[in-house]
Amino acid sequence: ELLVSPTACHARTNVMFLKTHKTASSTVLNIMFRFVERYNLTVALPANHLFHLGYPETFLASFVEEFQAIGQNYNIMCNHLRFNPSEVQKVMAENTFYFSILRNPIPLLESSYTYYKHHVPAFRNSKDVNEYLASPMKFYHQEDHEQNIYARNIMWFDFGYDNNAEDNKSYIQEVLSEVERNFHLILIADYFDESMILLKHVLCWDLDDVIYFKLNSRSQDTIQTLTAESKERIKTWCSLDWQLYLHFNQTFWRRIEETIGLEELEKEVNHLRMRQKELMETCLLSQEAVRKEHIKDKALLPFQSGAANILGYNLKQGLDNRTLKTCQKMVMPELQYMAYLYSVQHPHKRKKQLGLPLSWTSFQEK
Repeated sequence: ELLVSPTACHARTNVMFLKTHKTASSTVLNIMFRFVERYNLTVALPANHLFHLGYPETFLASFVEEFQAIGQNYNIMCNHLRFNPSEVQKVMAENTFYFSILRNPIPLLESSYTYYKHHVPAFRNSKDVNEYLASPMKFYHQEDHEQNIYARNIMWFDFGYDNNAEDNKSYIQEVLSEVERNFHLILIADYFDESMILLKHVLCWDLDDVIYFKLNSRSQDTIQTLTAESKERIKTWCSLDWQLYLHFNQTFWRRIEETIGLEELEKEVNHLRMRQKELMETCLLSQEAVRKEHIKDKALLPFQSGAANILGYNLKQGLDNRTLKTCQKMVMPELQYMAYLYSVQHPHKRKKQLGLPLSWTSFQEK
């Protein structure tokens, strides 16, 4: 008979992911949604016509569809929300695993600038990202602070804190400790593959559970080059995010050394990349993401925002049904995937109106 190795473990299926902005979190969301389907789990989805869990309002349990009826019996929660631990705990089981992801605030701010250019007054009123950073206070006005959340310390805000708070040592220490108490794991977007391997280990998932195609990325020509001065200014302008990032970048690498070790990590990252390449060759017409105007199946068109050209994928023709299903789910943009899961989980509710030419039927056949 087979001896069960002492490291054999069960996949964790009660998981809460705090989805942060412009941190590769759409890719993580896709991983979570595919996991939901693999294990036939329930997701805490946004109620009624909403596409996120009340964001940017501070989260309340009532923002979740059928919370009254389902109570704490959701397995997975992963749509955008502004973190509020006491309300999230009303929705999620006691043994839930909590994780999130952070990104270096320097590339993060440039990404936000392009993506939210037309929505955020501070960005809209400045010519480009370097002009904005040269004197942020010229463009960032207190009376617009609710529309300006993306323009300063957005990660701090997503975690539920005041993104305009004074940078003071004891306050920052207090917040860092609180984040450590609330979350079991914080991943780092700048080391995304390493993050996926760590996540797989900690949750006892399979490699295929964390394989991904990069989603919601934008075309190179919409990326603005930050000057050296701008990069330095971000560290002070977004000093709360900067300290959050520095702290959890350290805990991330410490966690890897304690659990996997760097050597094993490198092996597994290579394995992940090989498997990803294999799947891309199976699924995709061209091996990379394409601009919005080149996406043939409009049902797979990602939501477009600001001055960014959000890329998507074209699938190969003539895939067998099972492969097609897998490939479709790997490239399905988050709004479409969320709407699809919503219609499966809440069949009696009115479907989410995406305002996209959605060919539902192509995802519907079970």
